[in-house]
Amino acid sequence: MTHLPPPAEELRLLDAELWQLDARRAQLLTRRAWLLAALHRPPPTPPPTRPETSAPRVQNVLLVLGGVLLALAAMAFTLVGWGRLGIAGRSVVLGAVTLAVLAAPVPLLRRGLGATAEAVAGLGLALTVLDAYALYEVAWSGVDGTGYAAVAAAVLASVWAGYGWALGALPGRPALRLPLPGALAVAQLPVLLGAVALDAGLTAVASVLVVSAAADTLVASRWGAGPVRVVALVGAYGMGGWAALVGGLLWVGAAGPGAAVRVTVLLVLLAALVLAVARRLARPEHAVAHAVVGGLLLVAALGALPRVLLPAGWTVPLHLACAVGLLGAVRTQLPLPMRRGLAGASATVQALALVSVAPVVAVALVGPVAWVGRVWSGEPSDARAAVTGGGFWPAHSWTAPVVLVTVAAVLASAVRDPDWRGRARGGALGLVWAAVLTLPALLELPYPAALLVQFLTVTALLPASRARLLPLVLALVTSVLLALSALATQTATLVVLAALVLLCAGGARFAGRAAFLAPAALGYAAALAVAVGGAAGWAPAHTALLVLVVATAAALLAARLGNGSEVTVPVEAAGVAAGLLAVGLAATDPALLALVLGLCGAVTAATAARGDRRPAGYPATGLFVLAAWVRLAAWEVTAPEAYTLPVSVAALLAGAVRRRRDTRVTSWTAYGAGLAVTLLPSLAATWSDVHGTRPLLLGAAALVLTLLGARHRLRAPLVLGGAVLVLVALHELAPYLVQLAGAVPRWVPPALAGAVLLGVGATYERRLRDVRRVREALGRMG
Repeated sequence: MTHLPPPAEELRLLDAELWQLDARRAQLLTRRAWLLAALHRPPPTPPPTRPETSAPRVQNVLLVLGGVLLALAAMAFTLVGWGRLGIAGRSVVLGAVTLAVLAAPVPLLRRGLGATAEAVAGLGLALTVLDAYALYEVAWSGVDGTGYAAVAAAVLASVWAGYGWALGALPGRPALRLPLPGALAVAQLPVLLGAVALDAGLTAVASVLVVSAAADTLVASRWGAGPVRVVALVGAYGMGGWAALVGGLLWVGAAGPGAAVRVTVLLVLLAALVLAVARRLARPEHAVAHAVVGGLLLVAALGALPRVLLPAGWTVPLHLACAVGLLGAVRTQLPLPMRRGLAGASATVQALALVSVAPVVAVALVGPVAWVGRVWSGEPSDARAAVTGGGFWPAHSWTAPVVLVTVAAVLASAVRDPDWRGRARGGALGLVWAAVLTLPALLELPYPAALLVQFLTVTALLPASRARLLPLVLALVTSVLLALSALATQTATLVVLAALVLLCAGGARFAGRAAFLAPAALGYAAALAVAVGGAAGWAPAHTALLVLVVATAAALLAARLGNGSEVTVPVEAAGVAAGLLAVGLAATDPALLALVLGLCGAVTAATAARGDRRPAGYPATGLFVLAAWVRLAAWEVTAPEAYTLPVSVAALLAGAVRRRRDTRVTSWTAYGAGLAVTLLPSLAATWSDVHGTRPLLLGAAALVLTLLGARHRLRAPLVLGGAVLVLVALHELAPYLVQLAGAVPRWVPPALAGAVLLGVGATYERRLRDVRRVREALGRMG
C-alpha cells in the first residue's frame, strides 16, 4: 500500500526537486559556454623575441675583436714576415702603418664614431710597442734588454700622453679614454726597470716603489673620476704593497746600523704616505684601515735601528715601547678616524707581543700538572725545575713579565670608555696575575719561595672577589696550581692543603663568594684526607673512611644552611664528589667497600630526612642495596635471592606507603617492580637448578602471592604469582610429560587435538562470556 504525504509536504518536496534541477541546469550551461569559447579561441601568439644584448654592446665587442685581430696580424707580420723586407722596406711599412693608424681617429671623431676611434687608437698604441721592439731588434740588439725596456717605456708613456692630449685638444671633439690611462700604466715601469738594469739592490728598488706609489697617489688625488684615476689608484696600492713587502724583507735581513737606517727611512716615508692618504679619505672606515697600516709601518720603522744595536731579546720590548708611544697620537688634534686607526695599530702590536710571550706563561701554568704522575718524588732544585721538570724553557723569558705588565698598564690607563673600562681593568688584572706566576720560574727562586708566592697571590686575590668574579676565578686557579706544585714532597702537600682548607673556609665566611669557596674548601679537605692517609701508610680502602668524614661534614653543613641558601647545593655537590672519591678508594677491598657504601647510604638517608630533600631517599636505598650486594659477594654468596630479596622488600614497602597515600596508584605501579625483582631471577635459576628446594619455595611463594592477589583483588600479585606458579609447575612436571609423550601412541595427540577443537567450538559463546567476566573482574581489581 503506497503512502501519500499531505499536500503541503508534497508541495515542499516538489519545490526542492525543481530548485535542484535549476541549479544543475545553470552549472551545465556555464560549462557549455566555456567549452564553446575554448573551441573558438585563437591560438596564443608567441611573445616577441627580445634581444639578449644591446646594440652599443655588440658594437663595442666587434670593435675590440677587430682591434685585437689587427694587432695580432701586425705582430705576426713583425715577427714572421719581417725578414722578407729590407731595412728601408721595414721602416716604411712600420712607420706608414703606425702613423696611419694613429691618425685615423681624427676623422672618425669628426664623424662622431667615438667607439671606432677608440678601437683604432688602441691598435695604434699596440703598434707603437711593436715599433719599439722592431727598433731594438734592428738597431739596439746589443744593448741590455732591461735598460732598453726602461727607456722604451719612458718614450712610449710620453708619446701616448702627448697623443692623448693632442686628440683631446681638438675643438668640439670628445677626448679618447684609452691613451692617457695607458700612458700612466706604462709610466710605472721606466724607473723601476732602470733600477733593476743598474742592479741597484733591494733598497733602491723599494725606494723607487715608494716614489711611484707617491706619484700615483698624487695623480689620483688631482684627477677626477675616470679611467686615469682608476689606473692611478691601482698603481698606488700595487706599488705601495710591493714597497711594504720589500721593506719587510729588508727589515728582517738588516745586519748593521747602515742597513737599519736605510730601512727606517724607507718605512717612515711609506708610513707618511699611507697616513697622508688616510687623512684625506672621506669614508671613516677606509681612513681607519689606512691609519692602522701606517701605524704598523711606523712602529716597524722606529724599531729597526735599535733592533740591530741591542741584543736579540730586546726586539719585542722595543717594538712594544714604540706601540705604546704611538698611543700619544690619540690625544692630538688628528681626525678621529686616524686616531682610532693608530690606536688599532698599537693594539695589534701589543697583541703580537703577548703572543710572543705566551709560551713562557703556558709553561708556568701547565707545568705543575706533571706532578700528578710524580707524587712525592722529591723537592725540585728551584722554581723553574718545578714547572719544567728539567725540560723545555723558552728563550728570552725575561721579556714575559715586562710585556705582561706593560700591556696591563696600558689597559688600566688608556681605556677611558665607560663601557670598556671594566673589561680593560679585568684584562689588566689577568695580565698582572700571569706576570706574577712567571716570576718564580724566571728568577729561579727556591722551591718553598715559589709556593709562598702562589699562596700570597691567592691571599691577595680573595678580598677582591667580593666586588668582581674574575679575582675569584684567578684565586681558585692559583690555588689549584699551588696544590699541584706541592705534590713534589709530602710535607709541602700536607702544609699547602691544610692552608688552602683554612684559606678557602675563611674566605667563604668573611670575603663572600661562599658558593664557590665553600666547595673548594671541602675539595681541598678531601685531598688533605687522602694525603694524610698516604702519609700514615694506610691502604686506599682505609683512607676512604677518612674521606667520608668530609662527605659527612658537607651533609651537616648543608643541613645547617637549609634550602634557602645559595651555598647549599654547591656544598652538597662537593659532598657527593667526596663520597664518590671514597667509593673509588675502597673499590679494591670488598669488605671495606660495603662499609663505605653503607655509610654513604646512611649519610644520604639522613639528608632525605629533611623536608626539602625527600628524593634523596631513592639513592640512599640504592646505596644500602649496593652495600648488601657487595657484602654478599665478599661472602661468596651466589644465590640470586640473597641479592634480590632486600631490593624487593624495600620496593614493596615503598609501594605500600605510596598506595596508602594515594589510592589511585595501581598495583603494577606499587608492587610490580618489587615482585619482579625477586620472582624473575628466581624463576630463571629454577629452570637451571637440579635441586628441588628452590622450586618448592618459589612455588609456595607464588601460590601465596596468587591467593593474596585474589583476596585483595590486586592485579600485579595475582598475574605475576599465577604465571610463576604455572611455570614452576611445568618445570617440575616436564620429566613426566616427556615420558608420557614417549609412551602414548602417535594417533592419540591428533585425536586429543580434534576433541579439544570440537569442545571449544561447541562452547564458543559460553567461553567468550566467561572470558569477558574474568576481564571485568580483573579490571575492578587495583
